[in-house]
Amino acid sequence: MFDLPIIDSYLLKLFRFRTRKFLRMDEAPGQVPPTPKNGEAGYLYVHIPFCEVLCPFCSFHRVQHRHSQAVRYFAALREEIRLYHAAGYKFTGVYFGGGTPTVEPTELVTTIQLIKDLFGITEISVETNPKDLRPEVLEPLRAVGVTRLSVGVQSFDDQLLREMERYDKYGSGAETIERIRAIAGMFPTLNVDLIFNQPHQTLASLERDIAVFKSLGANQVSFYPLMTSPTVERRMSGGMGLPDQRRLRQFYQTIVQRLGTEFPASSAWCFTKRGHGLDEYIVAADNYVGVGSGAFSYLDGTLYSTTFSLAGYEQRIAQGLTGIATCHRLSETDRLRYTLLVRMFGLYLDRVSAERHHGKQFFRKLWGELLTMRALGAAREDARGFRLNERGMYWLMLMMSAFFESVNNYRDAMRAHVKNELHEPVEMCAPVGGMASAAVSAE
Repeated sequence: MFDLPIIDSYLLKLFRFRTRKFLRMDEAPGQVPPTPKNGEAGYLYVHIPFCEVLCPFCSFHRVQHRHSQAVRYFAALREEIRLYHAAGYKFTGVYFGGGTPTVEPTELVTTIQLIKDLFGITEISVETNPKDLRPEVLEPLRAVGVTRLSVGVQSFDDQLLREMERYDKYGSGAETIERIRAIAGMFPTLNVDLIFNQPHQTLASLERDIAVFKSLGANQVSFYPLMTSPTVERRMSGGMGLPDQRRLRQFYQTIVQRLGTEFPASSAWCFTKRGHGLDEYIVAADNYVGVGSGAFSYLDGTLYSTTFSLAGYEQRIAQGLTGIATCHRLSETDRLRYTLLVRMFGLYLDRVSAERHHGKQFFRKLWGELLTMRALGAAREDARGFRLNERGMYWLMLMMSAFFESVNNYRDAMRAHVKNELHEPVEMCAPVGGMASAAVSAE
């Protein structure tokens, strides 16, 4: 019998050791990167950093919404998108994240229409919050062809909403329930974002959140573990408190069991009844491009990050450059590990696809990772590849959380160098790994 806590700890340490160099970023020129070898860049990610409320638990790059600044930002954003079109990029879908993309509905719709005109995209995902579930915001989004709306709810528990500083601005759990039920069926995919393992969340509160979600008429839920960074933990320690990692397995198993066969997993933390579109666009394609301030791209084994300075972003675009400020070329083995991570997080590693993109070396160089996965009973192997089971889903959830927390640490370091722009106190963080050189270009 496995000692699961020990296995959990071992796997996380091994994963962090094997991926420790992923985010050692260096300065990069701002030109459009070469188009991918296969001619298709997969997904376009568009980052909108503006929020009406800066939630204390959030690790993403976001700033207080100001209308005049947001209008300028959207204009620069559309110019950057045109640069990628002029360079010959092709995309299969677009994901608008943030921040809160719907803080400027008119600008958002204009940007969506531009992307449709340039790239012919039909798969369009937009994040929003409960307050923006209003006809004047949603009707134009439906008219412009949005196929997936993702609502950042986090919890229906009023006590937790108050701790997250969302209750006063976005409404109570009961109000959110009413708003979501009123729009069920409006978009092909209606996703609800919920967070588990919040500091004062109980198992009963989590089970109630699951039951409430299942009653809403939404057809997808993304259940994220609470992921932090050093700066976020300092913000949370005063009011919210810090999460207890010992509860993660029990909470996760409860989610999977309560959703059951009605909402089968489409990734290690996304569960879909019908519809299409994942919560993580990085799973859907081998390459992706991020535009806007604080966005990431991954193209043919190179990771890129745009500037975290909004003023710097506007200046770069005005000079005919992209927002790219830093980059890191992954080693051959790290590229294979990255592919293994995102494919297994998406529940299935296709042998033919992996060998087509990486050659026979894929399985030869990752023999240790694959042997560990088989030995622990995390996946079922067949002639086509490896399919993750429930035990493996939990471990991939842990690994993807660790990966995103390393991204959050990078965000901390970059945001510390533009703290005068953020309209909030930001503590200076020591650079991590090769982030020191990246700090210069983040300003």
